[in-house]
Amino acid sequence: MTWTNNGLLKTLSSEDAALLRPLLEKVTLEQEQVLFESYEPISHVYFFESGLSSEVIVATKSIEVGCIGHEGCSGVPVLMGVDESPHKAFMQVGGTALRIPTPELRALMDDSRTLRTMLQKYAHVFMIQIAATALADGRYDVEQRLARWLLMCHDRLGNELPLTHDFLAVMLGVRRPSVTDALHKLEGNLAIKAERAMITIRDRAVLEATAGDSYGIPEAEHRRLIGGDDLDANKVKKHG
Repeated sequence: MTWTNNGLLKTLSSEDAALLRPLLEKVTLEQEQVLFESYEPISHVYFFESGLSSEVIVATKSIEVGCIGHEGCSGVPVLMGVDESPHKAFMQVGGTALRIPTPELRALMDDSRTLRTMLQKYAHVFMIQIAATALADGRYDVEQRLARWLLMCHDRLGNELPLTHDFLAVMLGVRRPSVTDALHKLEGNLAIKAERAMITIRDRAVLEATAGDSYGIPEAEHRRLIGGDDLDANKVKKHG
């Protein structure tokens, strides 16, 4: 039986796992809990076992640039030798994680080339996700972008997504009525069921068809470089 539900940690060699595991602390993360603030030192890296984190650009009108669940870890700048970021990271949906202080992870990456290589492969995958978000925001309409974002949440949370319309509007960088209209269209196509603070995925295939090419490139890159089924496209298609 595996010792963790985190996709990155599961791929480590037994030698690297033996180095890292004693330094990891299991923590519970609440919804909206901040993992690191803009331009402040990143004190810990969190390897998520459940829940969903969001990384946003902090500006007059903030917008999400990426999300992370049990497939990866927060604090990607740390993996690249950077101490802080203009971005902010917080929990969209609460969960659990294994965390390690930044200095200790840095020391392990210096000692183990294989650990450093795996974590930097993940950093590359996350940068591809940020680029895909820029493409979606610039070239796709709100319904397509919402479908992409729901697919990303589905990959990490399963069929039931505890998300409000207001929160979705912030994540997509649009007005709340635009999100409501897009949700109604997806609900009319039987792709989802939308309630006050819960969205249930009913037909993933419809979401994939709606999202089109805005979804899939980072997920394929994750499978190519990291492997595993943590972002498996072959999820259950229907629910309820």
